[in-house]
Amino acid sequence: MTSNETQDTQPGRRATSVLVTVTGGDKPGVTSVLFATLARHDVSVLDVEQVVIRGRLTLGVLGECAGDVETLHEHLEEAMATVGVHVDVEVGSEHGRAPLSTHVVVVLGRPVTARAISVLSSELARQGANIDSIRGIADYPVTGLELLVSVDGTTDDADERLRTSLATVAAGVGIDVAVERAGLARRAKRLIVFDVDSTLVQGEVIEMLAARAGVEDEVREVTEAAMRGEIDFAESLDRRVATLSGLDASVIDEVAAELQLTPGARTTIRTLRRLGYHCGVVSGGFRQVIEGLAHELELDFVQANTLEIVDGKLTGRVTGQVVDRAQKALALRQFASEVGVPMEQTVAVGDGANDIDMLTAAGLGVAFNAKPALREVADTALSSPFLDALLFVLGVTRSEIEAADTVDGLVRRIPIP
Repeated sequence: MTSNETQDTQPGRRATSVLVTVTGGDKPGVTSVLFATLARHDVSVLDVEQVVIRGRLTLGVLGECAGDVETLHEHLEEAMATVGVHVDVEVGSEHGRAPLSTHVVVVLGRPVTARAISVLSSELARQGANIDSIRGIADYPVTGLELLVSVDGTTDDADERLRTSLATVAAGVGIDVAVERAGLARRAKRLIVFDVDSTLVQGEVIEMLAARAGVEDEVREVTEAAMRGEIDFAESLDRRVATLSGLDASVIDEVAAELQLTPGARTTIRTLRRLGYHCGVVSGGFRQVIEGLAHELELDFVQANTLEIVDGKLTGRVTGQVVDRAQKALALRQFASEVGVPMEQTVAVGDGANDIDMLTAAGLGVAFNAKPALREVADTALSSPFLDALLFVLGVTRSEIEAADTVDGLVRRIPIP
């Protein structure tokens, strides 16, 4: 018995493998006509794949035919002609399902050019990776494509080489690329923490406070040096907070009222909560400023520094444990422990050097419009200004987001210049 023939249930008859491929305009009735014809010939179905791109249908059926294959072919051509589509029949096709893809490569850009895909696919080929399938996952606010690929090596070192090589070529053609292992682990994430300043919200809270004290430029220089990793975060915090000494505590509420979420932040949190994620923030900023926003977004965790206030004035100091680089990672671990989520099922998103420990501790570390020091250690780097691009990395499509939002009457696409 050959690999393409199997013993039929009726003695003396062998089943022949056939691959039936239907192409043409998508319309009601194509599938029913196809399977009705296959049924007339007692075809056993082994696998089915279908894709529709802008109204063009490709439908493949792998099966076993116990009868005369030539007659089946003739009947299929006659039947499919009645619905205006073309059919091909390949006899003796190998059966059995293809191996599962080893990795998922998410491509994001605005736009994603043909040249970008050409360069990326060439690099995948150079790395010995085969592209098994491609599908569109987003058309707003960025274009998103998801590639399922198969790679021989699945070690951590091999993953890092693939991720690094793709990130390098992607940067040269203006796109973002995220690489993850395929399979259940990708969809098992259950807890996410965000940095706040320049990640969940636009701008730096300390600079907004400093503007009230007339020392914004001085504070911004220290902030940028800390985010680049040039000075210790705790030292930078002390230096910056000290400039606020004597400021009236009422400015805290003023600044809190002026906070602007990063575009896509509400969509991101709303969608993740629908998926059952525990969501929180871990910030080197200040609890008094961000607590109201955290409550509004219904976040589960908040960890941030606390400004000391005496007689209605800021003292220029913080109280309690300083939330620095090491403390951010510890906070993530504590949150995960509290809700019983393994660390490999956690996600951390940040933009500065003080997020390095937190991102490396998480199952998936995402650098969002980040400084080079963080991009170098992150699993994935996003350079678009839209936080909801993160959802596409996590395997959520734009259609799924908007379908859920439609139920709640929340669908709204804001024009992007």
